[in-house]
Parts: sequence; C-alpha cells; structure tokens
Amino acid sequence: MRAVGTVLVLVVLATLVATGARRWRIPAPSLLVIAGLVVALIPGTPPLHIAPQTIALVVLPPLLYASAEEMSLRDLKIVWRPVAVLALGLVLASAAAVGVLAVALTHLTAPMALVLGAVLASTDPVAVTALGRRLALPGRVQTMVQAESLFNDATSLVLFKVAVGLAVAASAVSWPKAGGEFFLLAGGGSVIGAAVAALVALLRGRTADPILETVVALVTPYGAYVLAEGAHTSGVTAVVVAGVVLGRSGYRLGDARIRLQLQAVYSVVVFLLESVVFAIIGLELPTMVRDLPPGSGAWPLQALALAAVLIGLRVLWVWPLSRVVQPVEGAASWRVAAVVTWAGTRGVMPLAAALSIPLVADDGSVLPGRALVLVLTTAVVVFTLVVQGLSLAPLVNRSGLALEPQDTAREQEHARQRLARAGLAYLDQLADLDAAPQAALERVRLALDARLRHSLAQDLRDPSTEQASFLHVYQQLRREVIAVQSTELQGMYDSHQISDSTRRQLQHDLDLEESGISVSR
Repeated sequence: MRAVGTVLVLVVLATLVATGARRWRIPAPSLLVIAGLVVALIPGTPPLHIAPQTIALVVLPPLLYASAEEMSLRDLKIVWRPVAVLALGLVLASAAAVGVLAVALTHLTAPMALVLGAVLASTDPVAVTALGRRLALPGRVQTMVQAESLFNDATSLVLFKVAVGLAVAASAVSWPKAGGEFFLLAGGGSVIGAAVAALVALLRGRTADPILETVVALVTPYGAYVLAEGAHTSGVTAVVVAGVVLGRSGYRLGDARIRLQLQAVYSVVVFLLESVVFAIIGLELPTMVRDLPPGSGAWPLQALALAAVLIGLRVLWVWPLSRVVQPVEGAASWRVAAVVTWAGTRGVMPLAAALSIPLVADDGSVLPGRALVLVLTTAVVVFTLVVQGLSLAPLVNRSGLALEPQDTAREQEHARQRLARAGLAYLDQLADLDAAPQAALERVRLALDARLRHSLAQDLRDPSTEQASFLHVYQQLRREVIAVQSTELQGMYDSHQISDSTRRQLQHDLDLEESGISVSR
C-alpha cells in the first residue's frame, strides 16, 4: 500500500513540475531532478529505494522504444559512421578515463573504478530524447546524438559485465571472451529486435481493432526486452532495433484512427514514465549519500571532476570528428561539435546499471565501494541533467544551428501545397476516366482547394438513399486522395525534400483528416 501511495505522489509531483516546465520553457527533466532533490531534502521525507528491476524492466523498454521510433532512419543512414565511432571508441575511452581518475581520487579498487567507468561511459537515450524534443535542431544533428545514445549501450553493457565480474570474483579478464560477448549482446539483440518488429508488423497489418492494436503496441517493447534478456543478449538493443524498424513503417500499419489513438496513448505513457523517473533520480541522491561509509565526504568534488573529464574527453573526441563528417552543410564544425558535445547527457540508463551492481562478492563478503559508485553515478547524472540540460537550449540558439520557426513553417506549407496538387492530379485522372460522379469529384476538389476538411460533411447528411450513396462515394474519394497524398509525402521525405519532423506533422494532419471522414459516416 505504501508503494502505491509513493507512486501516486510521484505522479502528482511530476505532473505539476512538468506543467510548470512547459509554461516557463525550462527542460522538464532538469526541473524534475531539481524538484526531486528539494523534496528529498525536506525533513521527514521517507527514504526512497527503487529496485533496479523496476527501472530496467518497467520503465526503460517503453521509453527506449519511443525514442527509437522518433529517430529518422533516413538521417541515420547518413550519420552512421560518426555514430559508430562515438558508440564504440568514445565509450571505451570514457570508461578508461573515468576508471583511472576514480582510482586516483577515491578509495575504490581498480575493478570497482572500472565498474564506475563502464556505468558512466555511455550517454542516455531517455535524457537525450527528452531534452531534444523542445530543441529545433537540424534533423541530422538530432539523429546523431540520439542514435549515439541508443546504440552505445551494448558497448557499455559489455564493459559493465566484465568489470562487475572482476569486482565480485577478482578474476582475470578474458578479452577474446569479452569481444565474443559484445557481438552476442549486440548481434543477438539486433536479431531478436528485428524478429519482434517483423512479427508485430504482421499482427498489426492484419488487425483493425484499435484496442488490440494499442495492446500490441504497448506490449512490443516489453516483449522484445524480455525475449532478448531471456536469450542472454541485450534487451536494450532489441528494443531499440524494434523501435527503429517499426518507426520507419508505422505510417503503413493500421488506419488513421488507430495511429492517432496509439500516438495519444504513447504520449501519456512516455510523459508519466519520464516525469516519474527523472524525479526519482533527484529523490534518490540524498538517500544514497546517507548510506555512504565514513570518510566519503569528498564525493561532491569527485563527482565534479568525473563530469569534467567526461565532458572534456567528449570535446576532444567530437571536435575532429565534426570536421571530417559535417552533418549540417555550411555550418562551422565548432558549432556542431559544441552542440553534440553538450547534448551528451547521462540519465536513467547509468542509474539503472549502477543499481544492479551486486551487494556481495562471490565469497559472501560485502562488495566494497558499491555505495560510493551509486552516489558518484547519481551525482554525475544530476549534474549533467541540471547544468547541461538548462544551458543546452541557449547554446543551440547561440550556435546558429537552431531551425527558425518561419523556415519550418515554410517547409510545411510547401509540402502541404505539394500534397494538395497530388490530390488534385488524382482527381483529374478519375474525371478523365469517368470513374466517379462529377458532383462528388467537384466537392472533393473544393475541399482540397479551400482546405475545409470537415465542413462539407455537414451538407451531406440527407437520410435519403441517393444522398447516402453520394456521401459514401464522396468519403471513399477523400480516403483515396489522402492515400495518394500519404504516398507523395513519403516520396518527398525519401528524396530528402522535407525533414522528418515535417513528415510526421503532415502525416498526423492527414490522419486527423481521415479520422474526421470516418466519424462523419
């Protein structure tokens, strides 16, 4: 009963804070972490302990899946080389640098320092996506930082398992075995994720019930995660691959009503989970600090040093990379490097990994340094979410990379005109073939010309058989025109004429229009 009350309090707190964040134009994750810290420091607040399985199994799969679905596969194909360099090389370099610094600054043993390095090595997809939603970044830059955070988990997870094995068993590292485990985790997770995506696409393609489609969509990330973990591969990779594959073909699965319902349901789920989990990060830090052993009072300075090393190393790694591969044509490399560097925040994933560190070693003794690793991890996460999160938007605006609202509006308006012309061309073909009544064609043409989607249906509600038949033809024509426009929209996206955000926005508009036709039947 207490757990239920805690969850309800967290939901209420997170909803209030997230609402304020939108009004004040402050990144919600940053404000939620601050709110969690403030609440935890209030005298009488009970300590909060979250089981690692709760975050890893309940929270992560849907958030990772939503982040992967939002990613543009088209842009990913362009920036996959720098993403691979960051997801592999930078993770290894970050883990090594943090491990060496932790040995020098703390009392951690070398294996536990390596555990800390593996935990903090990768950026967090949940935090990166949540912070990036409100930034008008160019599509390729957004895809670059988002894809890096999604695909570097396999690397850090292998390092984490190797480091934990060293810490609990004090055994030697078998690097060939570690390399094989990496390919098993990443490759096996990718195969399972692709298989789950294919199965889900088959099921959703044959289902017309919105409730069943919603259930399938909600179960998909959990199914991919559980199947992959049960096969001893990477559940995170499986969820990411399934999300990317289904996100690419999602507009073809189901009709407009189903897509709109899925968007609404997932928006609520993502909002609640993101809000609660970022509040938990702030709430847990004071509790972890209280559990520290004596002599650990220097942890704030140690956490700052670790965060500085992570940021500095990221600058050294990203700067030359951005000069070689420029994701934005005509933009100065230092501007791209600055944004990509500062967008590399830590978040939920490192916290979940740190919480999963075993309590005891193989010989039954208490694992030394676990409490300090938890505190340093959480402190670095809080630092990046607050400092980098609050300053990321001003940095993007000063860099000149942010897309201007008028440019986005101009692109969307141009795309809408292209869609209207495609619909009119289809009507001309039907008129030449005498495939439909001229009156129905003219009404559809008028709707396209004037962009009056729903008002025409008000004039077509005569109960007579003739009018009912006419209404049926009219609605069928509108659906056919919308299908032509959806195909034209996807063609414009595939040929790089519009951005992914424009494609999603206009597809949403077409779904709303088609849904309105369905309601008026």
